[in-house]
Amino acid sequence: MAQEVYLGNPNLKKANTPIEFSEEHIREFLRCKEDPIYFTRNYIKIVSLDEGLVSFDMYDFQEKLIDRFHNNRFNICKMPRQTGKSTTCISYLLHYAVFNDNVNIAVLANKASTARDLLGRLQLAYENLPRWMQQGIISWNKGSLELENGSKISANSTSSSAVRGGSYNVIFLDEFAFIPNHIADDFFASVYPTITSGQSTKVIIVSTPRGMNHFYRMWHDAERNKNEYVPTEVHWSEVPGRDAIWKEQTIANTSEQQFKIEFECEFLGSVNTLINASKLKNLVFEPPKTRNAGLDIYETPVKEHNYIITVDVARGLGNDYSAFIVFDTTQFPYKVVAKYRNNEIKPMLFPNIILDVAKGYNNAYLLIEVNDIGDQVASIIQYDLEYENVLMASMRGRAGQIVGQGFSGKKTQLGVRMTAAVKKLGCSNLKTMIEDDKLLTCDYEIISELTTFAQKHNSFEAEEGCNDDLAMCLVIFAWLVAQDYFKEMSDSDIRKRIYEEQKNQIEQDMAPFGFIADGLDDTSFVDKDGDTWHLDEYGDRSYMWDYM
Repeated sequence: MAQEVYLGNPNLKKANTPIEFSEEHIREFLRCKEDPIYFTRNYIKIVSLDEGLVSFDMYDFQEKLIDRFHNNRFNICKMPRQTGKSTTCISYLLHYAVFNDNVNIAVLANKASTARDLLGRLQLAYENLPRWMQQGIISWNKGSLELENGSKISANSTSSSAVRGGSYNVIFLDEFAFIPNHIADDFFASVYPTITSGQSTKVIIVSTPRGMNHFYRMWHDAERNKNEYVPTEVHWSEVPGRDAIWKEQTIANTSEQQFKIEFECEFLGSVNTLINASKLKNLVFEPPKTRNAGLDIYETPVKEHNYIITVDVARGLGNDYSAFIVFDTTQFPYKVVAKYRNNEIKPMLFPNIILDVAKGYNNAYLLIEVNDIGDQVASIIQYDLEYENVLMASMRGRAGQIVGQGFSGKKTQLGVRMTAAVKKLGCSNLKTMIEDDKLLTCDYEIISELTTFAQKHNSFEAEEGCNDDLAMCLVIFAWLVAQDYFKEMSDSDIRKRIYEEQKNQIEQDMAPFGFIADGLDDTSFVDKDGDTWHLDEYGDRSYMWDYM
């Protein structure tokens, strides 16, 4: 008998151990292979807090989950807390490993310890299978196991290297909403070849929502049939014993906000976000028209439209992102028409990208945050690349920083320095603009950052593990909008349009008589009353302020 057990564990059968099957065993084996719900209900054991080791008595929604896992390649599930979602998933994974030869299964979670805990529960269920149903054990560890039929199961944290170089038949992603966006993006970039390498590879994503992140995007794309994932939503009331009284008690012991996130499964952001939660909930993202190396374009440049670009610069070390947002300020409400976000671009290369986009958007005005490496980027654009439309700021005593273009002074710098006063005004204006629909955006990454851009002490910043580079570009723009110089630019544009209309009317009135050549250039003309009109009064000259 000792020779037939694996490493002294009486519940595990060693590889190459002969087993005698009865006719009943064969019938049961074949029935379990064809019906994972039957297998789970009759042979899976779980640990109950109240009763210890018991059979897994599934709820109706758990049976539905297993059925969908079995019959669909790609599944995404939005589920409340404490619904047995992890137990349901590992039950199906165990079925898949036992009744299929030479398959490779990955159990992935936001932390390696969580993934190993899930594998531990799977191993416990395996130990309690009848010996005649078990496959012999080749290896049995905390992070992996291998069965005699060639099937392997491994547990890792969700990262870009978790499944790199391997070929997997099933990938299970537990609590995917709790994985930071940049890790989730890197993971799918690396795992996509693995998923598409076979015709039957399965991906199972299960999570409780946590703001508008990668899970949020995949879920809503699934709902709109924009990807191959089959969406399954479970409501808290589908769990027996959960009724209106239970809801009231749970809210009383936690909070209404927490209940909405953890049990109603609403995609709400962090607590105390700058933008009201109800507004964040109603923001809708759309795919960009074009996407290339971090640049997402939603609207191509329109002739004679006015654009402003705000820039936040990182060091290109992989943590924070260098980012900029292109705003169309031609008409109200203002719109985000393009954005760039990259955490690997070097500061020396970033200016060329900014310049190319700025020139493409009708020589857009640039406002760059210059607290750190941004000062170097602004200098390269202004002096080395000789781009004229870089906005500057000067200190004006108690008035703080005042923005303008092309002026000089003792306390003048390229771009704007992010101070407590600038951030406070920018955040205040941004909140008003977005909540009152005065600034529109449909970019997923911008919306995602806003859901984690929350109050900390007397300011706002990204939650731990999240980024706020795009959110800060919005803050810079919102601060700029409050500046007199911005109003001056807008007023100039309006005056210019009014002047063009007046000029056309004058030309129509004078057409029967014609114009007399007066030797003036195209920037001026004489009307019928003998008055000389100068276009630069309404053109470039109106953009210049006298700060002396």
